[in-house]
Amino acid sequence: MLKWSDILRFSQKGNPVPDRKVSKSEAEWKAQLTAEEYRVTRQKGTERAFSSEMCSLFEPGLYGCVCCGNLLFDATQKFESGTGWPSFTQPIQENAIAYHADRSWGMIRVETVCNVCEAHLGHVFPDGPAPGGLRFCMNAVALKKV
Repeated sequence: MLKWSDILRFSQKGNPVPDRKVSKSEAEWKAQLTAEEYRVTRQKGTERAFSSEMCSLFEPGLYGCVCCGNLLFDATQKFESGTGWPSFTQPIQENAIAYHADRSWGMIRVETVCNVCEAHLGHVFPDGPAPGGLRFCMNAVALKKV
């Protein structure tokens, strides 16, 4: 189980090695993704809070990266955070996600990206439920239910 200290270590000293890598040109990503998916995942955008019904869906299943299909989360780790974005307590495996320090907007946060294709997913915070205490706050448009 990942803890906040693990997330900080990854963001400062290097991320886990992914099982594979996917690289495409910007033109290829634009052709594959909707305009909103491209804005969020490739340009580090953020969707409006409460803009997706995914926040209130809690059926069993897996969530993958909309860009490359890399499995990211299991629905059993999803919880209602009240933030307006789908939230999870843990990734499906340690090397599914990469972490980067994000100092934009006058804040210090930890950005989460797909460790396979580097798609921007959202951010992780140390204010989630026990036992891990993590809240992976994801853009719904960056995820696809598998």
